[in-house]
Amino acid sequence: MRIARFSIDGNVAFGAVEGDPSEPDTLAIDIIKGIPFAEFELSGTKVPLSKVRLLPPVLPSKVVAFGRNYAEHAAELGNEVPDAPFAFFKPSTSVIGTGDPVPYPAFSAELHHEAELAVVIGRMCREVPRDRVAEVILGYTCANDLTARDVQRTEKQWARAKGFDASCPLGPWVETDMDLETAAALAITCTVNGELRQAGRTSQMTHAIADLIVNISEAMTLLPGDVILTGTPAGVGPLNVGDEVAVSIEGIGTLTNKVIKRG
Repeated sequence: MRIARFSIDGNVAFGAVEGDPSEPDTLAIDIIKGIPFAEFELSGTKVPLSKVRLLPPVLPSKVVAFGRNYAEHAAELGNEVPDAPFAFFKPSTSVIGTGDPVPYPAFSAELHHEAELAVVIGRMCREVPRDRVAEVILGYTCANDLTARDVQRTEKQWARAKGFDASCPLGPWVETDMDLETAAALAITCTVNGELRQAGRTSQMTHAIADLIVNISEAMTLLPGDVILTGTPAGVGPLNVGDEVAVSIEGIGTLTNKVIKRG
């Protein structure tokens, strides 16, 4: 099931997206009674996707991101692959949805794209055993871990470089009908103005999805809607004002955002 969060006529709701994504005119949202983190029903009230505004599919209390989880990406920036998962955080204020603009951060002159598979947590959990990781996952979505690369290089920690407003586009929806084995073998790409920049597979991760969730849940409680970013394949590069950047992941969909001049 593809679960989206959307607004229409000033109201916000969750819904199940039906239809063929390759044929946009067939897409509609069946409004959900309740929330996707508990038992819910489909209302049977359907709205064409073209009539709604897609929002970030979840509003996480925290985004836990893992860096240097693809060896070729670590190498392209002159970094070593860490022996253990290497986590950092993006605040909730960094989250935007598909179609939302990305204002170019005023304190940076080198904004980069980073296409990533995002894991959405479905229930409160802590100290998750590896063999029970699948039980705490609601589903998967696309993410773009936007990075002020010049700031990342000059500052000793990444709070500003990766946590600025609009630095975490998520969407277009959460795909819930996907198991861990499938999620570990997906094609992931990033294009800028239609030009291919990144092309990799989630099978290239150094540390698997289960390893990442075990690692971070040893230290802190994960809440429903929290997001885990799993790292980016090689090919990261610059974005300029006016660029349209699209992250596509096999079996999930495409997340698209445009970079604008900060007003």
